[in-house]
Amino acid sequence: MSVDHEAWFDEAAGPLVRPYAVTGGRTKSDTIGLDLITLVVALREHADHLEPESLQLLRVCQQPISVVEAAAQVDLPLQVVKVLLSDLITQNLMIHRSAVQVTDAPSQHVLQAVLDGIRKL
Repeated sequence: MSVDHEAWFDEAAGPLVRPYAVTGGRTKSDTIGLDLITLVVALREHADHLEPESLQLLRVCQQPISVVEAAAQVDLPLQVVKVLLSDLITQNLMIHRSAVQVTDAPSQHVLQAVLDGIRKL
């Protein structure tokens, strides 16, 4: 086999870029606590100074979408998407809304009413 015909990646798979190269070596978003079900939505469809992965996220997030769904649609690891989304939110190109945290357990009265209702079925 000659060196001229040697390929470093499969044509169907596209170019290989390591996740840490996409995020500039960062593995955590420091300022924003995004979890799997946090909803994100883009405020713009395009920005000139962004990398292709960030532009792809802007296109995917034109309607409210969860972080995990966005990661699946752009086919990038979840942690990479969280770092990129945090960058976009910091640049005011995207907004987010976290799910409401349940702090109090339901009262025993409510649980008993649910149990009674199930027994009546």
